[in-house]
Amino acid sequence: MAVLVWVPELDTGIAEIDKQHRRIVDYINRLYELRTSHDRDALGEVIEEMLDYTVSHFVFEESLMENAGYMFSGPHKKVHELFTRRMSEMKARFDAGEDVAVELHGILSRWLFNHIRNEDHAYVDSAQAYMRMTQANDPRTEKERLKAELLQELEQRREKRGWFARVFG
Repeated sequence: MAVLVWVPELDTGIAEIDKQHRRIVDYINRLYELRTSHDRDALGEVIEEMLDYTVSHFVFEESLMENAGYMFSGPHKKVHELFTRRMSEMKARFDAGEDVAVELHGILSRWLFNHIRNEDHAYVDSAQAYMRMTQANDPRTEKERLKAELLQELEQRREKRGWFARVFG
């Protein structure tokens, strides 16, 4: 395994989710850079930060799926739980002194991309529909739409006036 490169096919179209996935890729790449070093402190920090961040990402993603009414949110959450348990076991092995960096990097690299391509892309339509619905009901969104319409109307009125009125008006 080598450094991971984000490919557009992995984008879900949900900006916050894609941002979080890219950050997890950054952690995996930091792990790759440290895998052959003998700096256990730095490696331990990356593993700890990555696990913490991944768990918070899972919580965010699961909340989005549940709010969107995604019918497979339960099984998706179970996949997250199994992954979290496996990563906790890897961290425990690391904490016990075992060198797990290469193995951990390989597991994470394969798991993340497969998970995004398969499980995550499955909930995207439900999540996007939910997000459109909540944005449509957001009063700030309505206010912004009305403001844009008003500005467009004022611009059209100004364009209809003659050059004399525009210059001296």
